[in-house]
Amino acid sequence: MASDPKSDLHRYLRVARETVLWKLEGLSEYDVRRPLTATGTNLLGLVKHLASTEQGYFGDCMGRSFGEKLPWLDESETDPNADMFATAAESREDILALYERVAAFADAVITELPLDAPGVVPWWPEERKYVTLHLLLVHMIAETNRHAGHADILREGLDGEAGLRQGNSNLPEQDWAGYWARVEAVAREASGLA
Repeated sequence: MASDPKSDLHRYLRVARETVLWKLEGLSEYDVRRPLTATGTNLLGLVKHLASTEQGYFGDCMGRSFGEKLPWLDESETDPNADMFATAAESREDILALYERVAAFADAVITELPLDAPGVVPWWPEERKYVTLHLLLVHMIAETNRHAGHADILREGLDGEAGLRQGNSNLPEQDWAGYWARVEAVAREASGLA
């Protein structure tokens, strides 16, 4: 049976969204918000960023209005990373609900428009700013999966929870501590530290 390219792309975007959201499940308010890298990357901030990004690409760039103003995207905002963390006034529920609304909005745009529907990404260079829905879908799949990878690492570092998504870990059953020790021993041997 032949697949439908738009349906395939849309499914990959939905799976990537599910993966990102799963990484927050069961964690404390502190753990979803706290900076876990030197650049401040945090799980809830990744969701806020992805909501902002999807709204921009499938809304603004495709000439569609999301209908809600995201204040952190305001040109006068002084913090260039305002979309990468939730403020104390923004609850986890607020950010997750926003992502859900943005996803529903983006899903409607994707469903309604053909893959060759034209769009414009004003912040991209002149030679690349004229796009299609197809290109934006590919871009958002890559963007969401990139951040899902960040979330994978952050979550594993917090509590050892790993895998693709709930019900599909995509990891083999094995002694992970033993595996880690074996990889560490090889790294030490290869670098002359053994």
